[in-house]
Amino acid sequence: MTNKMKAVVATGYGSPEVLQLRKVNKPQPNKNEVLIKIHATSVTASDILIRGLNAPLIYKLIVQLAFGFGKPRNPILGMVVSGTIAGKGKNVTKFNPGDEVFAYCSMSPMKHRFGSYAEYICLPQDWNLALKPTNISFEEAAAIPYGGLLAAHLMKKTNITKGDKVLIYGASGSIGTMALQMAKDAGAIVTSVCSRKNFELVKSLGSDEVIDYTASNAESQLETYQYVIDAVGNSKSSVLKAKSKQAINKGGKYLSIDQGTPTTPKTAFLMLKKLVEQGKLKPVIDRVYPLEEMVAAHRYVEGGHKRGNVVVLTA
Repeated sequence: MTNKMKAVVATGYGSPEVLQLRKVNKPQPNKNEVLIKIHATSVTASDILIRGLNAPLIYKLIVQLAFGFGKPRNPILGMVVSGTIAGKGKNVTKFNPGDEVFAYCSMSPMKHRFGSYAEYICLPQDWNLALKPTNISFEEAAAIPYGGLLAAHLMKKTNITKGDKVLIYGASGSIGTMALQMAKDAGAIVTSVCSRKNFELVKSLGSDEVIDYTASNAESQLETYQYVIDAVGNSKSSVLKAKSKQAINKGGKYLSIDQGTPTTPKTAFLMLKKLVEQGKLKPVIDRVYPLEEMVAAHRYVEGGHKRGNVVVLTA
């Protein structure tokens, strides 16, 4: 058995072309870790920000302080995993070789691990790691953790009751598609803001109303809402988005994914698994790329118009 594996390595910060496919040493699990043979990962908006370092100076300093100066400290990016347990440390009791699992390689902003742009990764058994829901594929499992956990972070700030009107700005993205489904599960009447080409998608996920943010009469379609949820953050804006901040009932809330630091507790991760198993949460996949085309996957996500998630197959 070879101790080498294929991995996509970030040779520095910059354009997608800094990502190069290489042969590297396969990781070995510590006593409390499992070795996962990765079947699929995903390219997230956070991956793009970290790799590109295309942000104001203060953000660049913060990113490099956390991830490495000049180039990433761990050159293999990616924090979303679905795959099969291939080995384990002597103290691991929760998983066995052959178990199909999915994971998010972050427990908090200071407790995270890159490495899913590869054929194998090691993770502690107590992290955001669980048996994969049996009713979804490995590709679909890779489309759950990132958007699902960030949507859960937003939903935790709400107290939606049946009949509440909720507006979701950016409802067709990885976070928005999850927030939409969670709001519907809580009993909300949801209005989705997205482009016209994504109307059918958000309606299929349960959206009651839709607004095309590019339409000339978009602002006039706004009602008032108990919650306005901005699932795209400061990276995108429009006249409609600015107006939506005022379209709130007395006692209502405007919530942005860029407000505060998102938390990713294991309770939220396990809740995602439960909602998927119950059929209440369906992952949305836009495109699937092989590991060898990671540059193209990053270029597509960087364009800012993906629907749901972009998945990369590593095996």
